[in-house]
Amino acid sequence: MAFPNRLLEDIRARVALPDVVGKRVKLTRKGREHSGLCPFHNEKTPSFTVSEDKGFYHCFGCGAHGDVISFVMNTEGLSFPEAVERLAADAGLEVPVETPEARAEAERRADLYDVVEAACVWFETQLREPAGQAALDYLRGRGLRDETIAQFRLGYAPDRGAGLSVMLKAKGATEDQTVEAGLLRRPDDGRSPYPFFRDRVMFPIADRRGRTIAFGGRLMGDAKAAKYVNSPDTPLFDKGRNLYNFGAARQASFDSGQLVVAEGYMDVIALSQAGITAAVAPLGTALTEDQIRALWRLAAEPVLCFDGDTAGQRAAGRAAERVLPLLQPGKSLRFALLPAGEDPDSLIGRQGAGAMRQLLEAAQPLSDVMWRLEAGAGPVDTPERRADLQARLMKRVGEIAEPTVREFYRDAIRDRLQAAFRPDGNRRRGVTARGNSGAHIRNRIQQQNRREQQAILAALINHPPLRDIFDERLAEIAFDPDLDNLRQQLQNLFAGSADLDLAAIRAHFSNSGDETLLDGVLDKQVLMLAPFAGPKTDVEDAQRALEHLIGRRIQERLRQEVVELGRSANASADEAGLARALAAKRDAMETDRQLADIDE
Repeated sequence: MAFPNRLLEDIRARVALPDVVGKRVKLTRKGREHSGLCPFHNEKTPSFTVSEDKGFYHCFGCGAHGDVISFVMNTEGLSFPEAVERLAADAGLEVPVETPEARAEAERRADLYDVVEAACVWFETQLREPAGQAALDYLRGRGLRDETIAQFRLGYAPDRGAGLSVMLKAKGATEDQTVEAGLLRRPDDGRSPYPFFRDRVMFPIADRRGRTIAFGGRLMGDAKAAKYVNSPDTPLFDKGRNLYNFGAARQASFDSGQLVVAEGYMDVIALSQAGITAAVAPLGTALTEDQIRALWRLAAEPVLCFDGDTAGQRAAGRAAERVLPLLQPGKSLRFALLPAGEDPDSLIGRQGAGAMRQLLEAAQPLSDVMWRLEAGAGPVDTPERRADLQARLMKRVGEIAEPTVREFYRDAIRDRLQAAFRPDGNRRRGVTARGNSGAHIRNRIQQQNRREQQAILAALINHPPLRDIFDERLAEIAFDPDLDNLRQQLQNLFAGSADLDLAAIRAHFSNSGDETLLDGVLDKQVLMLAPFAGPKTDVEDAQRALEHLIGRRIQERLRQEVVELGRSANASADEAGLARALAAKRDAMETDRQLADIDE
């Protein structure tokens, strides 16, 4: 959703940045500026400043920089639209609806939220009534404490009666609204609507803002009907986009950098009760692309936790296949496979939270799972069968769309095949090939680094509003010498006129003889690999992507400095220097873990 600039300006003007930051950071006021320990990396000496007049924060340690909107995004795991809507509500500002039709749709959805929330309260009440005693006993028998039942707002849908319909009607809900919300179902033969959920334990499903939008219902007996059913898709609920417990898990995941994806409601609740609060589950379907992207907004490598049976193995395989085309640098999945016959709920119940944590810590990377799935598909005891294994693995690798990740996967597969099947005596003959492969990898990395540098400059050329925002941070990035010269010329131009258009910029570089260098920055290959840098991208989207890219490159520079510091300390046998290097390494690793994942 594109927000008018006036709304964004009003938010920045009305919401005091020190007040928002102060909720998470202990700030010390110094005139119109504040300082404190950076929330984005571990540090003992404050290097984090908040400028009240300029409306931005900046960390001189890790390079984190932004305004009140980006701070909320980066500390609470919110997307840009979610952060804007949250801050607008805090400031008493109305988010404009663009058309009368859109306004009517927003009002309709608001009514449905009220209907579903009223139903949620009613289901909770029924759980504590005599008719819900068996459901309450069932939940307690599964090991859930009363406070957990209340936390997840679990309830009960009675087997018979029109209590839900009567209650909703009394609150002003129409029959059409109750059907549209997925609470009633109309038979095809024209009979009166009947409750969608009957004689089931009820699990409310909330959206990312914590609003109840749907339900999952579980049978307690051995009836032939499906054990679990979810609400049908409604204007509020799309089972392929939503995740169970996503809103509640978001802050815990963002704080820890960890996220567990279990298979069902009870697994998530058992994990949470055991202290593993950053846990979510899909809603009766295999993970979708939208859900995977949502997971990556919270954690770079979510852990998928599957039951240790044949169905769990198949589910892991489907997830691996689904994620391959989506892989990005630093974005992947890990897999934790439980012992046969166990799920998180049963494992925690029998062995405790410690056993579950150990299993999650030992989660396997996607590359290992992909290898195991293919290598375990049949014998590989002949050259032909090994060639077939290689062909199948390379076919999977070919599904990876991102070129750098795809190339690294190819190299990893080649190395693994060689290690698995080549006799030790022949491996020495592969040294030269591996050396060439290493040189090839280094060239790919250098090419990728240059493309990223060019993308940063292209984004500033094509999006004038970003020039002031990122002006100071460019000096913290390592550019190739020729691109650094171009960067300095651009900044000098922007200092004279921040709104300089492309034609004027081209005219300047045509006269200076650096037009070829500028053409390289604006080359279609650069914009193909970094679409955010192009002129057609929304400026807010470009800003988020640039925040992420610049932050990552600053962190890469910091890690390199740590390496060099460690080398110097080792070479000089300076124990104090080595201690500083180790401390700096820990800080850099923590910064890397907490580096904000901007929603590109």
